[in-house]
Amino acid sequence: MTDLFEGGMEDLWSIAVVLLQVWLSVMIGLIMIPAMFGFSLGVTSVYIQILVKILEWATLRIQRGHREQPTLPVPAPLPNGLIQREGGSMEQEMGELRRYRTQSISRGEFALSDSFYFYRKGLESIVDDQVTQRFSSEELVSWNLLTRTNHNFHYISLRLTIIWGLGVIIRYCVLFPLRITLAIIGLSWLVIGTTLVGFLPKNRVKTWLSELVHLMCYRICARGLSATIQYHNKENKPQKGGICVANHTSPIDIVILANDGCYAMVGQCHGGLMGVIQRSMVRSCPHVWFERSEMRDRHAVTSRLRAHVAAKTNLPILIFPEGTCINNTSVMMFKKGSFEIGGTIYPVAIKYDPRFGDAFWNSAKYNMVSYLLRMMTSWAIVVNVWYLPPMTREEGEDAAQFANRVKSAIAHQGGLLDMADGSLKRDKVKEEFKEQQQKMYSSMPLQCNGSVLIDNIWPTITLVIVTSCL
Repeated sequence: MTDLFEGGMEDLWSIAVVLLQVWLSVMIGLIMIPAMFGFSLGVTSVYIQILVKILEWATLRIQRGHREQPTLPVPAPLPNGLIQREGGSMEQEMGELRRYRTQSISRGEFALSDSFYFYRKGLESIVDDQVTQRFSSEELVSWNLLTRTNHNFHYISLRLTIIWGLGVIIRYCVLFPLRITLAIIGLSWLVIGTTLVGFLPKNRVKTWLSELVHLMCYRICARGLSATIQYHNKENKPQKGGICVANHTSPIDIVILANDGCYAMVGQCHGGLMGVIQRSMVRSCPHVWFERSEMRDRHAVTSRLRAHVAAKTNLPILIFPEGTCINNTSVMMFKKGSFEIGGTIYPVAIKYDPRFGDAFWNSAKYNMVSYLLRMMTSWAIVVNVWYLPPMTREEGEDAAQFANRVKSAIAHQGGLLDMADGSLKRDKVKEEFKEQQQKMYSSMPLQCNGSVLIDNIWPTITLVIVTSCL
């Protein structure tokens, strides 16, 4: 009996060793080696095409299921925010307010009830402004067979439930272990490779080896996310001695961009595992890491960045001027500090395909570990990257105007919404915004009755508008 048990255990160990050998052979031969040398066997492309077909079938099946079974819960329309906003004009909404007055007022006269329109608009902007909406995940038009995007769709039919269940098994039992393994190998290679290269004397060979190690590492990590990246306009790629600025959706933006070229990273020094990686990277390449105390000294930061850019042999600096992650639908205000350094700016637009996974990192909701778990259990990362023509500061243009011009170019190229600069939650209301509302209100009595004297009621109007904007 004991011999039979021992024989069975040996057989199990033999099978496990064979499976491990096959696993490592497939991973190294079909993924790592092609990734290290920058070519693909087309496996990921075929996988993405199959996914597209499955998602299209699932969408059609959901639509047919709702037609065949009217009792099924119909997904609510995509929300525009927390508040149900009125769709009428200022004049129409104020007309509705005036209807509830017992005393009639002629069309050209000022009514105290008009103030409630401005109070309501001010509160709506504070509670649910457009800026706040950019810090929540992008809504999908159809279900992408991920449980976290909808809890009802996979109960429509047996076939759809089976497909969803198979997807869970594939994502968590096949893709997730594979991606974890590749991520560990990629980061280990980064630490070991850059540390070894760091012992070499500073010369062209060291620079070449450093760039090669960085590229190999980031390409392995990109394959670990099943990333399919399409780069456009490669003739505009950032050059040495320049500054690359891009919109920011996710921490993996760095992996996406560094998969096609090397950059000098800018950031704060960290401890723990991140600190080990930073210290090893800076040994082989002049990355710019700041201590926490230095980050508060704007002059010191600008000086170090300006010195880096002045050396035309240094790698281009990679900066995300938004300073935070935005939800893949918009581009927010660019901080002007990056545009005060001088030199050539190389804008880059990044746009993820949300059908295969939500790349946005909501740092207020998920920590880094939870976010990476979501990324590694998504279907894939599909992203388009556009290199825009280099831009320089024009004569008479200040840093803020230059930043807005670059931001608009990135938003236009990436099909993103170019958001206004600011939020009522954080900043004081600009005078021009107040004046815009004042002009709109003052034009209403003039259109109704040209003989009305706006000057008589203007102090009251101004008081109401300013109060509602506070």
